[in-house]
Amino acid sequence: MDFKDIIGHEKAIDTLQRAIKNKTISHSYLFEGEEGIGKKMVAYAFSKTLLCKEQGHEPCNKCTSCMKFDSGNHPDFFLIEPEKDIIRKFEIENMISEMSTSPFESNKKVFVIDDSHKMNIESKNSLLKTLEEPPYYVNIILISSSPNSLLPTILSRVQNIKFYPIETSKVIEVLVNKYHKPEGEARFIAEFTKGALGKAIQLFEEEGFNEIREETIQIIDSLIKGNKAKAFSSMEFFNENKDKIYQILDIFLYWFRDLLIYKELGETNILVNKDKLEKLSKQSNMDFDKINDIIENIMETRENIRRNVNFQLAIETMLLSI
Repeated sequence: MDFKDIIGHEKAIDTLQRAIKNKTISHSYLFEGEEGIGKKMVAYAFSKTLLCKEQGHEPCNKCTSCMKFDSGNHPDFFLIEPEKDIIRKFEIENMISEMSTSPFESNKKVFVIDDSHKMNIESKNSLLKTLEEPPYYVNIILISSSPNSLLPTILSRVQNIKFYPIETSKVIEVLVNKYHKPEGEARFIAEFTKGALGKAIQLFEEEGFNEIREETIQIIDSLIKGNKAKAFSSMEFFNENKDKIYQILDIFLYWFRDLLIYKELGETNILVNKDKLEKLSKQSNMDFDKINDIIENIMETRENIRRNVNFQLAIETMLLSI
């Protein structure tokens, strides 16, 4: 992984490279942005650069440090990730213990904490003590799509690097040229993932996404036509795809968002579901306020599921509202 391999995020990369050139590298960073947007890729490229023996503003890709990093065996690079959606205290304590020993291969040790907002309170408190005064050879990179979940005292001790969505045209270009996908399909995925290239690639590589989308749209169409029985008969589909429920709810949300835009503006260029224009057109006689109510209900359902409200009840209530 190298800076030149990364699509977009020029501003974030420029900030990091200038810090290296000016020798103003922070001990602790927070890479903040939407999930799947590319924060981890930049963290890897930055870590590799910090550990490179040439100590330039980009990795040399020739020294033993760069080669070990690329092989995934660098002794001075550490990645901490959630296990079962939680980063526990002992993982942070292990990290702190590792910080107490000098670097083995490079002049630095780099610790990346992915999904850092998933630390429990004990982990956050342990990390806070380390952020106050880390060893001079240590750099810590927190990655988060939900920085508000971190302690304010942690946020005050890190340098914030913000990551923004990549231009849709760039995402489409990558998906068409590198992954050889039809442009129409690539366009939908790019719009659906809101410029998050990593998430877009994941959806393309994920088996069954198109089938899930088609089934979801079929359910929506039946409900709009007044088929109340569909609210109950479709529960098997939702239960089978429970692990993809947020993805399915996003399909719902973008569908009704498109319906609202098409009904209000008659605009088609900014629709996510451009390939389903004929179906959207037939449904556009729905009441404006009704569509707004449905969108609010979908968002409320998403929040209820996140809060572990009864899954079947939450879904059936949403479907019946449609």
